[in-house]
Amino acid sequence: MSGTLNRKKLHIIGTHGVPAKYGGFETLADFLCQNLSEKYEITVYCNAKKYSERKKEYYGAKLKYLNIDASGFSGLFYDFITFCRALVSSDIILYLSPVGSGIIIPLKLFFKTKVIVNHGGLNEWDRPKLNSFQKKWAKLNHKVASSFSDVNIADNEEYRKSLKLNFNAESQVIRYGGDHVHFIDRNDEKYARKYSFLPKKYAVSVSRAQIDNNIHIVLEAFENFSQFQIVLISNWEISEYGRKLKRKYQDHPNMILLDAIYDKKELDYIRGNAFCYIHSHSFCGTAPSLVEAMHLRLAIFSFDVPTNRETTEGCAIFFKDATSLNQALTKASNDVLEKNRDKMKQIANRKYTWSKISKEYSDVIESLL
Repeated sequence: MSGTLNRKKLHIIGTHGVPAKYGGFETLADFLCQNLSEKYEITVYCNAKKYSERKKEYYGAKLKYLNIDASGFSGLFYDFITFCRALVSSDIILYLSPVGSGIIIPLKLFFKTKVIVNHGGLNEWDRPKLNSFQKKWAKLNHKVASSFSDVNIADNEEYRKSLKLNFNAESQVIRYGGDHVHFIDRNDEKYARKYSFLPKKYAVSVSRAQIDNNIHIVLEAFENFSQFQIVLISNWEISEYGRKLKRKYQDHPNMILLDAIYDKKELDYIRGNAFCYIHSHSFCGTAPSLVEAMHLRLAIFSFDVPTNRETTEGCAIFFKDATSLNQALTKASNDVLEKNRDKMKQIANRKYTWSKISKEYSDVIESLL
């Protein structure tokens, strides 16, 4: 009983909240609640605008809501308020992604609270989608955050090197889990009626509609590829890039373009029954969507950048453009793909489980207490 009463207080800020609905950082917070709530007294700050049902607790973690949007310009105020609240009431703060508000981290100097900053997995300040001011702002925030945090976390080795090179900041690599996905039989009545394409062979790809995710490369590769269809899931309407691609390809006979799917079981059903997975992100760290596809034992065709090579230990089938993707899809034999599925699953089981990731975060927390 005394151990329970003396649990150290861990506050998690920088996300929309839990239960996870929106992205990788939320999923990370979700599984830390599930796996570490008995060891620490966890509080997660949540964006009230995203949750119609506002639970008070989640797997034993306390939930606190702010009626301020956690993204965009208002995100700076969201992070400032939650950070200040956490400073006065916690032992450890886990700050997930300081890209928009890392400049507030020096406030910790007036408190005893320790701050762990997860920087994500890529140089946000190099993103093609950002304008000049946004790039400078992102770099400033990461620079300040990396300089004043007690521990910096990167989700891959390439970004660890980048934080050292750009800011002379030491960091520790902790990746993401993906073993929360589940294979759902293709004959499941709930989904089989909705997705009539499932009896056929198809490739699947999941991406946000932004240019550095290279959706256009995938679609161009399938323009003249007829062995099987591509099912591409995206939030097409968030950008002109996405809207333009959807208008161009929505009637193509070899392409099935689906709007973003937030029901995890439904998404698992489509991904898990695919013939292969195409990961087209060129600007990502340890991409949650890639790790999840590996856990679903899918053959992986991946855009060839260092972070994707690291995630897959260089064992995916790589492409650089639409032509090389088309050629790779055409040449890959069933034997090669089957061996690839086994290898991807082996890597996922060894490196990308939530029990392993949670233990690594716990080790970092313990080092600061």
